[in-house]
Amino acid sequence: MRRPVIAGNWKMFKTIAESVAFVNALKPKIRGANHCDIVVAPPYTALRAVADASGLDLAVAGQDVAWEKEGAFTGDVSAPMLRDAGCSHVIIGHSERRQLHGETDERVNLKIKAALAAGLLPIVCVGESLAERESNQTKEVLEKQFSKGLGGLTPQDFSRIIIAYEPVWAIGTGRTATPEIAAESHHFLRGLVVTKISGESAESVRILYGGSVKPDNIRGLMAQEDIDGALVGGASLSAESFAAIVGYNS
Repeated sequence: MRRPVIAGNWKMFKTIAESVAFVNALKPKIRGANHCDIVVAPPYTALRAVADASGLDLAVAGQDVAWEKEGAFTGDVSAPMLRDAGCSHVIIGHSERRQLHGETDERVNLKIKAALAAGLLPIVCVGESLAERESNQTKEVLEKQFSKGLGGLTPQDFSRIIIAYEPVWAIGTGRTATPEIAAESHHFLRGLVVTKISGESAESVRILYGGSVKPDNIRGLMAQEDIDGALVGGASLSAESFAAIVGYNS
């Protein structure tokens, strides 16, 4: 039985004080929510403060990571640094990093390996653009991102990875893939794990959906067999809405 994951990606929002206030507001709302893992990804500046405020209630993720341990890389943050700041997870290959910062599948692969070496659990994002979906290239794009981004990983490596399917056309647009559309891509991704990693890995890997997830659509998404959770953007910025998403089973 795959344990669901609800992760909130705060992107470039919240000061340190706002981040701590959010955690303090959220914790009583999710008390007793033992049915899923709950992860929040604050901005770098607030990682340690959020980790300290979260205690055992929330896991903390970085929003990106460098593939080198240290060096002359101005502005980058390494995997050991994220661990030192209190992170247990890290988001890798988010579509905004791909679109705005030129993130390639090859760099995604390097970052995954660096994260695993440091003991972080990568949340690896894949997904197609609107143009790619409309030209029926979704499966081709997903296979390319999977093969290059997740290439060279062993089944043991894969046991410490979460995949997030985030159709780019649904991120921050208010357009959400229907549960059936999302489930189709999740099923395809799980099939790729069978052929490229192992059947056992496919059974155990958790695949999250990301793309305008809200309290009013989370239940339909979570009802799909191959959807194991959500990577939430805008709706994770409010303690009330994020708690409602965490409580999708209530």
